[in-house]
Formats: sequence, C-alpha cells, structure tokens
Amino acid sequence: MSTEKFYEIVLPLKDKLYRHALSIVRERNEAEDIVQDVFLKLWDKRKELVLIDNLDAYCYRATRNLALDRISMKSTRKTENLEYNISELVETVTPHTLYENNETADIIEKCIDNLSETQKAVFQLREIEGMSYKEIAVLLDMSNEMVKVNLFRARKQIKSVFSRIK
Repeated sequence: MSTEKFYEIVLPLKDKLYRHALSIVRERNEAEDIVQDVFLKLWDKRKELVLIDNLDAYCYRATRNLALDRISMKSTRKTENLEYNISELVETVTPHTLYENNETADIIEKCIDNLSETQKAVFQLREIEGMSYKEIAVLLDMSNEMVKVNLFRARKQIKSVFSRIK
C-alpha cells in the first residue's frame, strides 16, 4: 500500500479505533498509546495491507487485541468516569440537572462495565460506533445471530440494572 493510500484509508480510522480502545481500557492515555502502537504496526506492514480483504475489521481486531493485552498486563484496572459536558448541549443548565446527568452517566458506565467482554464489545460497536450486525460479526469473528444475542443480552442487563438503580 502506498503512503498516499495509507493516509487515505487507514488514518481516518483513528477516532473510531480510539473510541474502541477507550471502551476496553477506560483510560484516555492508554487508549491513545494503543492506537499509536496499532498505527505503527500497520505502517510497518503497509505493503502487506493490500492483501487484507476487510481492512477496517483488521484494524479493529488489532486494536482490540492490543487493548486486551494491555489489560491483562495490569494487575488492577482503573476506570475513567465518562465526562459529560452538558453545558455545550443545552444553553441553560442548572446544577441539579448537571448532577442528575452525571449520575446517570455513572450508572450507565457501571452497567456497561458489568457486561461480559463480548457483550461490551458488541454493545460499543453497535450503539456507539453505529456498525451493522454484519460488520460486527466480521470484526468479532462470530455469526450475525451471536451478535444479535449478545446485543440483546447486553441491552437487557443494562436495562435491568438501570431500572433497579433509578
């Protein structure tokens, strides 16, 4: 793959890969490092990238594998709270509204953290990245039905936990 093609095809995936890594490791700096390492590996193999059928899926897998490797190397996993800046979305925000929204974000984050790794990955790719079932199936190497089952279970668990807390 030429340098121009690399810049045109691979580099635009940066934000998606970052969000994917962040959803796994929950640390901004760690997610940035993971994406940087993935890009370095891809750059080193850029001549071989033309042989890959689904480059997006390959990049997601590389990111996921590296993120999971980093987690397994750490003895404890730190979580980063979701940052909510509601004031950018709504012009007038009361402290009470801001508190409620931050509390809701914390609850949702805890619900997502309690999902299995597969459910968390499927949920992230579908609900946050907006990928289709087929894209997720290819990326995670599972059938469309298993994607749907994992997404259904993830949504059900989040809804159950959220309704008990709220």
